[in-house]
Amino acid sequence: MIAKVLINPKFTKGQEVRFIGGKGVVKNYRPESNSWLYLIEMPLRIEHEIERIGYETMIWLSESDIYSMLMAY
Repeated sequence: MIAKVLINPKFTKGQEVRFIGGKGVVKNYRPESNSWLYLIEMPLRIEHEIERIGYETMIWLSESDIYSMLMAY
């Protein structure tokens, strides 16, 4: 019998994060291929010519693509 051990998620629901191309808030997460995928909600901006509402403002990203807003660069 082989046991798989998955490390706890690095980010939590409600945490502000950054990624290449933007920033957002973690809304949910799920295990995926020995890592975690995070559902990130991006803030709406008033200057958009096309009105965006709902799920089009959310994206699933892998843990390796996300950085904490508190991390120093």
